[in-house]
Formats: sequence, C-alpha cells, structure tokens
Amino acid sequence: MSFVCNVCGSASAFSAGEMTREGQSCTACGSSLRLRALIALLSEEIFGIVLAVPEFPVLKGIRGLGMSDTPQIADLLGRKFDYTNTFYHQSPRFDVTNPDPRDAGRYDFILSSEVMEHVPPPVERAFAALHSLLKPDGLLLMTTPYNIGGNTEEHFPELHEYTLARLGEQLVLVNRRRDGSIETFEDLVFHGGHGSTLEMRTFTESSLRDHLLKAGFNEVRFAGENRPEHGIDHAVSWSLPVVARKGKFQPPVAELANEYREACRLAARKIRDLEAITAEYERHSAHHEMAHQQWVAETEQRIAWIRRVESDWRERTEWALESEAARKQAVEDFRRAEASEKKAWGAVETLAQELRQAQAELERLNRAKWTRLGRSLRLIR
Repeated sequence: MSFVCNVCGSASAFSAGEMTREGQSCTACGSSLRLRALIALLSEEIFGIVLAVPEFPVLKGIRGLGMSDTPQIADLLGRKFDYTNTFYHQSPRFDVTNPDPRDAGRYDFILSSEVMEHVPPPVERAFAALHSLLKPDGLLLMTTPYNIGGNTEEHFPELHEYTLARLGEQLVLVNRRRDGSIETFEDLVFHGGHGSTLEMRTFTESSLRDHLLKAGFNEVRFAGENRPEHGIDHAVSWSLPVVARKGKFQPPVAELANEYREACRLAARKIRDLEAITAEYERHSAHHEMAHQQWVAETEQRIAWIRRVESDWRERTEWALESEAARKQAVEDFRRAEASEKKAWGAVETLAQELRQAQAELERLNRAKWTRLGRSLRLIR
C-alpha cells in the first residue's frame, strides 16, 4: 500500500499484508502503525482533522507531556508545541505514580505510548495522577496492549518490595508481600524499550475504560478508524489508540489566528517570490531563445561551409584519382616503350653482329687464293 506518513510527512509504500502494529512500516522515518494511529488521534482531537506533524501549526501556547517518546517524534512535536518528553529511567525523569505536585493542572495533553502496562500496581494511582496533571479541558492520548473481554489481569497483584534476580538461565521476580511472605514469579514478559519494561498487567477494553472514568475523565473513546492514506489499517479490533477527555479541548484562538496570519503572509511572500522567479525565468528564457537563434544561424553557416569543403574535397579527390590513373598509365606506357627499345637495340645488335660476320667472311674470301687468281685473270672484280 502507498501512503503519506502522518509522522514525518514522507510518501512511503509497504505491503499491507506485512504491516503489523509494532513493525516499522514507514520507509522514511520507520514509524509503526501504532505510532501513526496515535498521532492521527492527537491531530484530530486538537485540530479537528488529521494532519501530518510537519503540517501542524506552531502553537507554543499548547503544553504537552510525553512519556518515553522516541527522539524523532519528541523533536517533531517540540517544534510545534511547548512539549516536554520524559523518561522513567533517565533525565528528564517522570514517575507517573508520584508526579511533582507543582505540575498539577499544567498540561493541555499527555501522550502515553505503551507505558501503562509497565506501571507498578496499583495502576489506578497512575491514572489519577495523569488526570491531575491535565488542565480542566485536557486530553490523555495513549496506547497500551489490551484484550477485548474480561478484566485487567495483574501479573503481580500483591507487589510490594520486589527485585529481579537471575535464577539459572532466566530472570525471576522475587516479591515480599505486605504480610511479609515471599513469592517468586517466573516466565516474565519484557517489552517496550529501555527502563522499567517488565509487563505488570494486561488490560481489557472494558477495564481500561473503567480505570479512566474512575480516575475522573468524562469521556473515553477507542479510535479504530482506518486511514489507509496515512498507513493506518488496523488488522484487529483491540489494542487501539485511546483518548480520555477531561473536558472539551479548545485550541487557543489567538494563537490560531496569529498562525493563520503568518501563513497568509508566508503565502503572499511565496506568491511574490514565484512572480519574481517567473519574471527572471522569462528573461532568461528570452535571452536563451536569442542565443539559440544565433546558435542556429551560426550552425547553418558552419554546415554550409562544411558542405562547400566537402564538395571541394570531392573535386580534389576526383582530380587526384584521375591524376593517379594518368600517372599509372604513363608508367605503363614508359615501361612498354622501354621494353620495345630494349628489343630494338637487341635487333640492332644482332644485325651488327651479322654484319661483322659478313665482313669477316668477305675478308676471308678476299684473302683466299682462288679469289686472287680470279682477280688476276680478271674473272672477279
């Protein structure tokens, strides 16, 4: 499924069949379905609509208290509200069973995610403390594991003085009851992060509602709405986010009006910036259009020059090829003439040789005695 995470505001995608209550399913911030559902409930209770946290208006007049939030969500809410995140095991410390009396009636909302199942008994004292910390129109928004039917199951109903000890390969809880007797518990369940993470109880829907109403809250609602556009698709009908209302929350009108005014000013400034950017873009566009036209003209001139060079090159190449053919023909003619001349000179040499032979024969005949006798008798001239 594709969704926009209402914690970080980023677009994300996750297989719906693999999405669980606790698994990290936002690919940007790693938020779980449980956290997104709780933040959606917070947005709906304060603003009347579901917004992503980055879309929250900045309302520092709204004071909130967090109980062991992740650093990311604490930082995001701290940018929007007067928000303090606390811890049981480190500073800033907060013990929900024994809050500072000076904080009574101080907070507009309290965010409690997977905490109340770890609080030592009696848990009624913790719910009453949370009620006392809220303003008359304050909100408690929480998640905690619970079942549908039955009553709250306290794992250690007589818890008084206790400690965790290692017995062999496992941790056990050793408790001294108020009557002095010692009891030991095995198969302990731990979850929920650092600090006091031993599970003390398992709530049910009806008992959780009763605890909140008895603590003084006027209204309790279990939020089971699915919001697939924000990656909230509850696979079960239990362990849903819960809002307990002490009164009817009213966001500070003056701050909302101021935030709206600032938003309008920001929008007007963005419009002016957009107009300036548009004008600058048009100017640059005109400049680049002129430069483009000039580039096109220069390119056409260069193409024409290249074509002329190519034509001249072809002509020169044809002339060179013709010259090469003529040169080869002349060489061949020269070679044929040279061969003919050699042949002629050979014939001349042969004739000369034959002439020398004839002259020698004639000379021999002239010396012969018969020739001399014939000449003396005037028979041979």
